[in-house]
Amino acid sequence: MTAAEHPVVPRQSPPPPDEGDGRPAETRRHLIRRRLITATIIVLLIGVPAGYLLISAGQSRRSGQDKAAEAAAQGLRPGWPSKMLRRIFEVPIPGYATGVQYYETNNWKASRMYVQFRTTSNGLDAFLTDIGTGRAALEPGKVTIGKRDTKIAGWYFGDGVSWAGTTHTNKDPRPTQDITVDMTDPMSPVVYVVSAATP
Repeated sequence: MTAAEHPVVPRQSPPPPDEGDGRPAETRRHLIRRRLITATIIVLLIGVPAGYLLISAGQSRRSGQDKAAEAAAQGLRPGWPSKMLRRIFEVPIPGYATGVQYYETNNWKASRMYVQFRTTSNGLDAFLTDIGTGRAALEPGKVTIGKRDTKIAGWYFGDGVSWAGTTHTNKDPRPTQDITVDMTDPMSPVVYVVSAATP
């Protein structure tokens, strides 16, 4: 047999370096894509819950700090107590009162609301009537709010002021109000109230 009668079979050359294991390019792309999807799923399954935990922990810490700051704060703050608080503690502040401030405390023994406001002579009468008492119950020269409550609210009931006070007692569970009024200017009295309710 001559060389012309024998067909020449080309020798197989090794695959190019970028073809790796000799798999077709389409198969390699499919494997890479599948690995990327698997890696993404793993990151999502681990990373997202971890992120939520970090965010939740941060929010919880901030919330705890806010509550701690609120609990540590003592003294009255400017503004009107909510209607619900006024109803619970039975402190009917006249609608045209000015300089309204309040502070609320709660513990297992009692809940208290401290309120201060300036009103008119008629406003004082209306307030006392709505509480369930009257101006005749105010004893001149008497401060009915105790030292503990005075300290908590940051009040000062010193000399040189025309004080008058009364305590309006209700049956439990209704609150009892200690009321002290600065009557130095009878046309513009300043009212101080501590309303305490037992659970």
